[in-house]
Amino acid sequence: PLPEVSLIVVTDGERILGLGDLGSDGMGIPVGKINLYVAAGGLHPSCCLPICLDVGTNNDRLLNDPLYLGYCQRRLEGKEYDEFIERFVLGVKRNFPNALLQWEDFAKHKAFKLLERYRDRILSFNDDIQGTGAVSLAALLTAMDIKKERFSDQRYIVVGMGQAGSGIANNIWTMLKEEGASDEGAQSRIFAVDAPGLLMEDTPGLEPYQKKFVQKRSTVAGWKLENPGVIRLPDVVRNSKATVLIGVTAQNGLFNEAILTQMAKNTGHPIIFALSNPTSKSECTPEEVVKATKGKAFMAAGSPFAPLQYEGKELITSQCNNMFIYPGMGLGALVSRASKVTSKMFLSASRALSALVTPEQRSRNMLLPSMKDIRDVSLHIAKAVAIEARDSGLGRLLSDEEYERVIRKAQWEPHYYRFRPK
Repeated sequence: PLPEVSLIVVTDGERILGLGDLGSDGMGIPVGKINLYVAAGGLHPSCCLPICLDVGTNNDRLLNDPLYLGYCQRRLEGKEYDEFIERFVLGVKRNFPNALLQWEDFAKHKAFKLLERYRDRILSFNDDIQGTGAVSLAALLTAMDIKKERFSDQRYIVVGMGQAGSGIANNIWTMLKEEGASDEGAQSRIFAVDAPGLLMEDTPGLEPYQKKFVQKRSTVAGWKLENPGVIRLPDVVRNSKATVLIGVTAQNGLFNEAILTQMAKNTGHPIIFALSNPTSKSECTPEEVVKATKGKAFMAAGSPFAPLQYEGKELITSQCNNMFIYPGMGLGALVSRASKVTSKMFLSASRALSALVTPEQRSRNMLLPSMKDIRDVSLHIAKAVAIEARDSGLGRLLSDEEYERVIRKAQWEPHYYRFRPK
């Protein structure tokens, strides 16, 4: 990289999506993310730095592999790990004081802690938590606009309360609060489901970030359960009368025909997001959703799916991919010279993304723009983020028009020169 690094994507390789603990072999993740910052956001590659923090691995296969290049010891944990990260962050601030730091693929118990510990100390964000939440919120905003309904008209089930699920639930909570709901009112409309089933106030082993979304025993007192004593997903779908079902579980087929059919009984136009990827881990497919709901559902997926034909109409399932958010988020934060990344900046990004979905796209059930327009999408996201940073007193005092010009100028375009005569 050049001496002045603008962007750092860092992982410790502990929770590589779909692959688990890869130790130092997780280096491909920050490299890949930076490739997308360059291609989608227009950041210059020489100003980007991928980093893998090699703090060991708990993957026995790697520890027993003589060709493994990483630190062949169990992972640092506790105080030693925290001190290591602290020294890393101080090193970033000392050497690259104006850089944006993106936390990537850390284990969930560490990811939330690092985000909270450093969000006000260094320009940083966690894409797994905040990016997933933002792109999902954008798709929800589009669906609400098409249905001509409000967030407070819905009842939500979020299945898989890890980093992504928590980020999504938090954004739904924010929108409910914006519409005037009390904390108790927001809580009553979000049903969080994880491995133990519906998260309740007395569920043992709750993570701190999950406690906001637990249900009270009084709420479910009259529910009819398949197996009294445990409240599973089918029970929640049936008894809660949910209108929105979101999955981030990596459990293929979790949203089966019975669940999808029940969602169609709950509301005329259910919203169903099967956000796990790759395709082999998707909770359901668009074909299954269309069949069970007779084409009335609004769907987004974490994996790409081919368009469908239903009753002479082409239906396109939008891919709810973080790539719609983080390149523009990074570009906007850097161009505005924001001092920190805030929740309001992600909310502005979500609204800007939803606004880019054209009437023609909405007519085909698309909830997000086309991926082929990603450079233009990133520009609009960056502008929205920069304006929010300015309005919050965290960024440069430029006009909206000046920000658009500055962002366009900042977006790098590769040029390939011909050295051989035609």
